[in-house]
Amino acid sequence: MIKKFLVAALTAVVFASSAEALSVKHDFTAFVGPFNASTAEFEYTLTKKSYAVRSVVRTNGTFGFLYPFEANYYTGGSIEGDRLETSAYRYTSQSRFNKRSKVMIYNEDGQPVFAVSSKNGREKKKEIEATADSKNTTNLQTVLAAIARQYNLVGFCDSRIPIFDGKRRFDAIFRDEGKEEIKANEYSAFAGRAAKCSMYIDKLGAEGDDLLWQLSSDRPIYFWILKDAASGAPFIARVKINETPLGEMNVYTTKIEVKK
Repeated sequence: MIKKFLVAALTAVVFASSAEALSVKHDFTAFVGPFNASTAEFEYTLTKKSYAVRSVVRTNGTFGFLYPFEANYYTGGSIEGDRLETSAYRYTSQSRFNKRSKVMIYNEDGQPVFAVSSKNGREKKKEIEATADSKNTTNLQTVLAAIARQYNLVGFCDSRIPIFDGKRRFDAIFRDEGKEEIKANEYSAFAGRAAKCSMYIDKLGAEGDDLLWQLSSDRPIYFWILKDAASGAPFIARVKINETPLGEMNVYTTKIEVKK
């Protein structure tokens, strides 16, 4: 379960600039309690008409021996006015005993209509019925593009975004937490006065058995945003979760690459 929480925390924190077309890649290293638990690579692209998010998360070291895991994510779509309409979502993962995948099929309005999932070669296709709960919602990966676009347009994080993952309906809530000075350390050279934001999940009474679901709103994910000196592109320099089953979680950005 800690793997799922680690992935969710890392995938909640990537931003890009509002330029005509810009791609920002982050390299992260994550510590959970005493473990240097994982590395992650995120590439985020945002234009006036489209968005895309690509990410890879791998556990490593002692943590990787205890919880071997690698996950690959991709989501993308078009931007129609203020609405981000998803057209593609793909996910694959490999753990010690299981290989999983999931593909979401969307209609022309960006609403999910089918989910095709597999576990160890056994495939299952599920029709997703359109309901009041799923209407005008998005997936958690697309939320990254939506909040990044908002931050670059208006300069703040405050937002409440409805999400439907094919099974559960919940909200991702972002809040501004002021400004804080962050210092360089042995894991990250990035430092300066950063904007601090938080994200947590409002479960809306839904039930779930994964670790992110259990921690949710009681333990928000905090992140600190700096701007790249050369391009002006905002990026995440730090991430922190005060409590997990294995202790405090700290994520450091080790490298960024900006492409125009």
